[in-house]
Amino acid sequence: MAEPTPPAATPAPPVSPIPQPAPPQRRKIVIVSHSTLFYWWPVWAVGFLMTIISFFGDLLAVVPNGTHSQPNIMVDVEVKGKKEQAQRDVLVLPKGYAGTDREPKLHIARTKNAGVVFVAILLLVIVITNIPLRGLWSFIVIMFIVFFTIIFSIMDWWAGIFKYFSFLDIRINMAGYFVISSVLFVLWLFVFMFFDRQIYMVFEPGQLRLRQAIGDAETTYDTTGMTTMKQRGDLFRHWILGIGSGDLIVKTSGANATEIHMNNVLFIGYKHAEIEELLRSREVVAGN
Repeated sequence: MAEPTPPAATPAPPVSPIPQPAPPQRRKIVIVSHSTLFYWWPVWAVGFLMTIISFFGDLLAVVPNGTHSQPNIMVDVEVKGKKEQAQRDVLVLPKGYAGTDREPKLHIARTKNAGVVFVAILLLVIVITNIPLRGLWSFIVIMFIVFFTIIFSIMDWWAGIFKYFSFLDIRINMAGYFVISSVLFVLWLFVFMFFDRQIYMVFEPGQLRLRQAIGDAETTYDTTGMTTMKQRGDLFRHWILGIGSGDLIVKTSGANATEIHMNNVLFIGYKHAEIEELLRSREVVAGN
């Protein structure tokens, strides 16, 4: 009697491989050293504001020497498409003047304070960006200003000072504000977006890549034993104009220890905290 043939074994389904997690992305922190031109943003910002104020202000009449005003003169004026006689205050040009373009067309601010404010901000930015005041000196200057402000108030000198400055009359027309602000803004934007970004340092786990001049090759440093320090003691430049900027100092270790300065780093507090955390951490290699 023949034995029954056993049924063929069903092949086991293929085992799908266990999905492996994607390798973590390499963390890096980019530090850009900005030029002092970054701190000039109040000049072009206020200049554009004065351009708008001047556009909605008055018109400036350019007249020759010898011109004088004459009130209540009967002149021909046009009212609703009709000419009629009316009394007006006029400017009388000197006899024999053969001017060809006498129509006022230059826009200018109605108040002289616009020019005074613009010039004051321009001079203040020049002083702040060229005379750094750190730490104790910054505190001394603030206390100096507060002290003399109180003394002038007690002595009632402010009224006389303001009266003296009331004679100061600085006038810039709309085109002047616009040209100065536009040129400065284009330069500021080009330097901020392109030129400054050519000088940088990149922190990565275990190494630091540095470029200190445009056109130079990158230099790589080991981060073992590296220390960093932030400097943000200049109240006027770093806090007021720089909106929380500061200088970063990096010191490498080893036989050829180097001290690297990166000036005018934006958001220095946040950046420095990230760098310190990265230096404390160690890159974890999968499988170890």
